[in-house]
Amino acid sequence: MAVTRPTAPRPTARALAGLLAGAGVAHFVVPRPFDAIVPRSLPGSPRTWTHVSGAAELALAACVALPRTRRVGALAAAGFFAAVYPANVKMARDWRHRPAPLRALAYGRLPLQLPLVGWALYVAKRADGRG
Repeated sequence: MAVTRPTAPRPTARALAGLLAGAGVAHFVVPRPFDAIVPRSLPGSPRTWTHVSGAAELALAACVALPRTRRVGALAAAGFFAAVYPANVKMARDWRHRPAPLRALAYGRLPLQLPLVGWALYVAKRADGRG
C-alpha cells in the first residue's frame, strides 16, 4: 500500500494577488500608518508616496492575477517588495521605544520581506509553466 505524504501548501499567484490588492486598498482606506513610515529622504508629501505605493500594489495585483501578465507582474512585485524595505527599516527604528508587542511587530516586518520576494519569484517561475 502506497503511503501518501501530506505536502505543504504552495504559495499561489491568486494569494499573492490578493495580498497585493489588500495592501493596495489599505493604502487608500487607512493611509495614516503608511504615511508614518515613508522615509523622510523622499521628496514631496508622505501621503503622495502612500497613494503611489498603494496604486502600484493594485497594479501589481492585477498583473499577477492575469495569466498573460503574471510573470512580469510577479517579477515587478519582487522588486517592489525589495524597494519598500527602507520603509520597514524606518518603522522599526521609529518604534524602538514603543511597548514590546508593537516593537515585535515592527521588527518582525524586517525579515518578512525576504519570503515575500521569494514568493513573488516563485510565482514568476511557475507562470511560464515550469516548476
